[in-house]
Amino acid sequence: MSSKILDAIGVRVVPRLAYWLIRLWFSTCRETEHNAPYFDDLMAKKVPLILSFWHYSLVYVFYHQRNDYATVMVSASKDGEYIARLAKCFGMDSVRGSSNKQGLRALKSLIKIVNEGSPAGIVADGSQGPALKVQAGTIMLASKTGSPIVPVVWSADRYIVFRSWDRLSLPKPFAKVDYFYGEPLSVPEKISSEELESYRSKLENRLLDLYSQAWKIHGKERH
Repeated sequence: MSSKILDAIGVRVVPRLAYWLIRLWFSTCRETEHNAPYFDDLMAKKVPLILSFWHYSLVYVFYHQRNDYATVMVSASKDGEYIARLAKCFGMDSVRGSSNKQGLRALKSLIKIVNEGSPAGIVADGSQGPALKVQAGTIMLASKTGSPIVPVVWSADRYIVFRSWDRLSLPKPFAKVDYFYGEPLSVPEKISSEELESYRSKLENRLLDLYSQAWKIHGKERH
């Protein structure tokens, strides 16, 4: 059997198997949600908000937000196809792009979707990193749509870390998980390049502060 056929089978089967395993695995965790009104109040008002989170946290964020429809930006890479299909299993649509021309097209598509009323999810540090360094795309999306950015971070007392650039992490079964929403950040329309950098830095600081707060609960400085 050719590698193309195996890849085609894998991309159809693996995300769905992963979805059911994740549902079972994470259902054993004891979760505490923090600052929920930052998210719930905007959702109740049907504001098309933008969830912004670090790449390491992506899988658990999908699980936690599984009842909240959103469109997420996912890498155009081969690995991104698995992530996009996993997101679909959790009830989310996706646009595909990375830090190149494909990424710009994907951002334009996401701007249109958010302007039509859909919440969005976007990885703050992008598909290639550097880790825990906010990329400009989230700020551009917020500026072009007028949608508030809601930072999201999770931590756990016991977890698995993969050897990837982002140190992708998963809570271990029966772990205690703390899930944080941060204060929404609004970005003005038609910002200058200097203002873009200012808001990018502001979002990065908010996410890092939330990250530090979350992991200190478990006596750690980072995941």
